[in-house]
Amino acid sequence: MGYRTASIDGLDVFYREAGDPAAPTLVLLHGFPTSSIAYQELITELADEFHLIAPDYPGFGHSSAPSAQEWDYTFDHLADVVDKLLDSLGVHRYAIYVHDYGAPVGFRLAVRHPERITGIVTQNGNAYEEGLTPFWEPLRRYWAEPSAEHGDALRTLLTRQATHWQYTHGVADPSLVNPDKEAFDQALLDRPGNQEIQLALFLDYGTNPPRYAGWQHYLRTHQPPLLAVWGRGDEIFGPDGATAFARDVKNARIHLLDAGHFPLTTELATSAALIRDFLRAL
Repeated sequence: MGYRTASIDGLDVFYREAGDPAAPTLVLLHGFPTSSIAYQELITELADEFHLIAPDYPGFGHSSAPSAQEWDYTFDHLADVVDKLLDSLGVHRYAIYVHDYGAPVGFRLAVRHPERITGIVTQNGNAYEEGLTPFWEPLRRYWAEPSAEHGDALRTLLTRQATHWQYTHGVADPSLVNPDKEAFDQALLDRPGNQEIQLALFLDYGTNPPRYAGWQHYLRTHQPPLLAVWGRGDEIFGPDGATAFARDVKNARIHLLDAGHFPLTTELATSAALIRDFLRAL
């Protein structure tokens, strides 16, 4: 595996890359509050047969993290950076794996470049109102009224307790969850200025649900091969968000695993096997 950095619009964008570039490419798009480190083990599992690229968005992982005053943290801009990174690498045909924030990034790329997308793996990566649980109510209040009070109320989502909850909630055996990942994620969340970056993205997340209809139109129109491998215990993006894909993609493969928000932490082998079979069929 290579650990590389590219210069995109004056930012250092870190990415992990493995496998033969001549092999079919899977672009792994991470969620909150993590980074490409979430895919370290999955990349190792699949690199014998596929080409894997996993970038860190600005503000996450090892990529540049300019302050929220210096850079406009929106999902449009995150998608722009990933798009330009892939162009710089000469990657113009690829499948996408989307988790959490990876869904609004990945579906923006798919709508922009439907001809480039060979398939979609969604693992707790939402594109339907049905997938939004009561967890989102405080964020909906912030979208409706972006006051300092409503923003400050969301800072609890940036604490170690909240990060631990994301990793362990809905998991049958929390002892299977490696605490190293959550410790790394939390250390980066705790960097000076990073809370303002995350609050900016919490606010901009409100632009995503209004785009669901457009993403669903893309799915119905282009019928990309789609695999949903979802943790049924997730109380952020509920399992109804997984089954909803079958409404728009005729041959969607839907698998609900006994896992939480991060299925790779406890269901890596099952997930990797399903993803391998799916990619082989593209």
